[in-house]
Amino acid sequence: MINILRIGHRISRDKRITTHVALVARAFGADKIFIDTPDKKIEETITSTVKRFGGNFKIITGADKKKILHSWNGTIVHLTMYGEKLNKIVNKIDKNKDLLIIVGAEKVPPWIYEISDYNISVGNQPHSEVAALAVFLDRYTDGKWVNKKFNGNLEILPSNKGKKVLSKKY
Repeated sequence: MINILRIGHRISRDKRITTHVALVARAFGADKIFIDTPDKKIEETITSTVKRFGGNFKIITGADKKKILHSWNGTIVHLTMYGEKLNKIVNKIDKNKDLLIIVGAEKVPPWIYEISDYNISVGNQPHSEVAALAVFLDRYTDGKWVNKKFNGNLEILPSNKGKKVLSKKY
């Protein structure tokens, strides 16, 4: 299973970015996102997306990051621009173990770097955590997320012109 841990979510500042982190996580193959700040609005938004577009993605807000990290039984990856280069590390990650990907919103405490099995950099310049997560998941899944079937009530059909949406129950 692929899990995301969003730490440092500030409701007043980060609601759109954290929502986008969750949407990218879902679309790019993750199974669950933990957010360390309680936020019913983001839970409703993501749950509504899952109901309409399908999949089994779960969201938990108000998660205790220390409890999750200290009890994690798989691999922990921290995405940071200060880490080792993605291309050097991504193929070393054991895909038979559950994965927890840490994505920060504000300055990440030093102990996060220590507890992580891998501190990975998608790029060594300031960039969006949404972009970092998308690139990481694309590489980690070898692009297989593109063909994932969600079996939702709504399905976007590829189209060169216009919007084509297949609605099964709406």
